[in-house]
Amino acid sequence: MFVSFFPQPKLFFTSAAVWSLAAILFWFFGGEQLGAVFGLPPAAAGAPPIIGIAILVSKPFLWFYLYFAFCVLVFYAFWSWYSPHPWQRWSILMTAVILFFIYFNVQVSVAVNAWYGPFFDYVQGLMSGTGKSTNGEFYIGLADFSWLALVGMNVQVVNAFIVSHWIFRWRTAMNNYFVENWGRLRHIEGASQRIQEDTMRFSQIMEDLGSSFVQSIMTLIAFLPVMIQLQAHITELPIIGAIPQPLVVAALAWCLFGTISVMIAGLKLPGLQFRNQRVEAAYRKELVYGEDHADRAQPATTAELFSNVRHNYFRLYFHYIYFNVVRYTYLQADNIFSLLILGPSLVAHKITFGALNQISNAFGKVTGSLQFLLTSWSTIVELQSVHKRLRAFEATLQGEPLPDIDQRYLARQGAEDPA
Repeated sequence: MFVSFFPQPKLFFTSAAVWSLAAILFWFFGGEQLGAVFGLPPAAAGAPPIIGIAILVSKPFLWFYLYFAFCVLVFYAFWSWYSPHPWQRWSILMTAVILFFIYFNVQVSVAVNAWYGPFFDYVQGLMSGTGKSTNGEFYIGLADFSWLALVGMNVQVVNAFIVSHWIFRWRTAMNNYFVENWGRLRHIEGASQRIQEDTMRFSQIMEDLGSSFVQSIMTLIAFLPVMIQLQAHITELPIIGAIPQPLVVAALAWCLFGTISVMIAGLKLPGLQFRNQRVEAAYRKELVYGEDHADRAQPATTAELFSNVRHNYFRLYFHYIYFNVVRYTYLQADNIFSLLILGPSLVAHKITFGALNQISNAFGKVTGSLQFLLTSWSTIVELQSVHKRLRAFEATLQGEPLPDIDQRYLARQGAEDPA
């Protein structure tokens, strides 16, 4: 699943993680200031924040773009020399492009959050009659947001296009790898479906989860300092009272509670999803045989196979009831949680309309990034079931025993074989 697309996967991913961590640490402990050598210094201490699209082409941002490109090219050059791979341009360079676009959109979100404060304070002044303005000034303020939204939207469109090609390249690499070994894999139950369908699903889900995870980490890194800065407006939490770092503590506790609740509610789902694919495959396979052989797909056989399908789906429906109750109850409560913890400060007139929007948005971004497992649990369940099916291929090619469920299937087939 990985060796077909990535060079020496275990070492590759380990080195990617170590290199990324080293690049991040160097950036925060000197790399950012190094831009001054090239005429791209960081923002001066105490300088007013840049509001609007101009922040994305400011000198500190331009220096980061160059720094990111340099780190990627060094990593690519090393692997091109150490272990050349036919898919390295897609598995390394295009992956880096996707990661950059994710980072860029996170920064667009940070820029939008910075716009919230002054603009909505300005709106509050207009609504209360304490501020004066003109139509032109109002529309200029809206234009700052419009440019950010337009750029962010188009970057997402371009990234979606690249991601679509990236996914299909990974599927192509897996498909070619497994087809080359078809003679050793064809005896595995549902081998044709696993190559035709599961390779695409696996690459698509891995990209979806991977990009979501990276975006969650980047969002957390970008918005946590923003939230820490904004929590100067918050003095206490409901019930708990005054504590250090109130917004950070509230976000961590709330996300931990939700994640554990959803994981417990969804414990049975991976096994049921995997079994669901097996009973569906068995039913489909018998029908395919029936197209060419009159003695196959007889009513008694198909009725039994479809009964297995029906039984497993009904079990899935039952277990998804309480899983969805827990999940959606939490997500609905999440919509008002930030207002709940901001209640005492609002009642005490300690935050303005602009600060309220900034805090609510930043808090939502931080909690959203911490809720990765919660929001992705259904997708993770599907990935586990697909991985189990493709794992049988890898076990065969590596000379390892097949997974237990595949061994039971082969034993059952052997028992039914009249020869």
